[in-house]
Amino acid sequence: MTADPGGRSDRQAATRSRGWSRWLGRPGRSLTRRLIWLASIWIVLALLVTGWTLTTQYEESSLRRLGAVLSNTIDEVVLATNAGPDGSLAVSEVKDERTLRALSGKYWAVAVPTADGRLRIVVRSPSLAGENLVIPRELPDRLRAARGETISYNAWGPLQKRLRVAASMKQLPGRTEPVVFMAGLDRSTIDADTQQFATFTWAALLILGLGLVVAVFLQVQIGLRPLYSLRNEIADVRKGRSARIARSYPLEIQPLAEQVNRLLDHNQETVERQRTHVGNLAHALKTPLSVMLAEAGTRQGPLPDIVRRQTAIMQAQVDHHLRRARAAARAQMLGERTPIAEVLDELAVMLERVFETRGVEIDWRAPDDLAFRGERQDLQEILGNLMENACKWAKRRVRVSAGATGLGQMVVVVEDDGPGLPEAQREAALQRGMRMDETTPGSGLGLSIVVELTRAYGGRVTLGDSEMGGLKAVLELPAAEA
Repeated sequence: MTADPGGRSDRQAATRSRGWSRWLGRPGRSLTRRLIWLASIWIVLALLVTGWTLTTQYEESSLRRLGAVLSNTIDEVVLATNAGPDGSLAVSEVKDERTLRALSGKYWAVAVPTADGRLRIVVRSPSLAGENLVIPRELPDRLRAARGETISYNAWGPLQKRLRVAASMKQLPGRTEPVVFMAGLDRSTIDADTQQFATFTWAALLILGLGLVVAVFLQVQIGLRPLYSLRNEIADVRKGRSARIARSYPLEIQPLAEQVNRLLDHNQETVERQRTHVGNLAHALKTPLSVMLAEAGTRQGPLPDIVRRQTAIMQAQVDHHLRRARAAARAQMLGERTPIAEVLDELAVMLERVFETRGVEIDWRAPDDLAFRGERQDLQEILGNLMENACKWAKRRVRVSAGATGLGQMVVVVEDDGPGLPEAQREAALQRGMRMDETTPGSGLGLSIVVELTRAYGGRVTLGDSEMGGLKAVLELPAAEA
């Protein structure tokens, strides 16, 4: 089996991409949050590097200045040191007053190599007061490798104070062995200054970082404001508050707004084309059916009766499927919004007049902001059939209540105080052409039309017992967002 470098590279790239996605957040997360987090992370990293660099450079600069002072002290001690005929070393008086005052914080010492490779201090400054400068074990090797250059290191001195020590190996006239000169200076002042500088620097960088993060937040919010406006306009179109996106947007997102408008136009054209085709089909089919009914109606006999019955069935089927096609097409349209309260008020007034002789009263209740996500004609046909059926069977009262259930759904409940319907007959009542009482006027198509239109919009109809004593029809439909 041969290796697949390309495939392995693709898998590694995909793995890295998933890693970055997890680090920055899942694709479904807020774009604002992602931009702010990414900018904040880079700001924090940049400020950390800046703070570390500034404090480090400040400390190194202070140590360089301190090293210059120590080098001058070593040079002064070298000039004051004399080698005797027997190889002994003597240091005349060094004029630096701090090296003469005991435990002043400034010290010097002269050391010579021993047989075991270490250093032994032979002369020390009065300021050491009998103490010795700390000599690291590796110092002799470092001095020999430096070849006369000055080496600096940190050590603990008298009174347990930190010292900055400089050491240099020199060759004196009259001596065959080299001599090591050391000078130490209390570095507490430098450490305090460095700490103060670091505190000020980090505080300033913290304030700067917070300001930059706030600036990034404002920049992202202001920069993405056109996207928020576009989102709100699209939501208004979906809720039926507007038909198109009307505002102008920046060059980067204006093409998106135009594409959305083109999509809305295409959707409208498609629906209108479907309506036109449905209307043409209805006209093309109904005319021959009407002719057949007219011809059969003038004749008597078994054949005309069969033609009349089958033609009536065909016409009912055509109406049924055309109605479903129109409802399905309208259900796919964006922006359709029909207030429930207006339709219920119109239907209640009309049906109370129709059934005025029986004294039927319709009590309806619906929130003013509740709306059906669909066309007004379909809602009128759905509710009209349910309410008319309730009025036919009611004794005196019909009650209609509507409300939102959340998740983009609404419920309309139609009840009456009539005789009701046995549970065994409820399912059959929803079937096409089924009539529970032949003495009541009607074709038996009302409830089936309700079922067909409701299903076309993704809803459903159920029948049950009402607290008023009659039948209760529960209608679930898609609700338009407020």
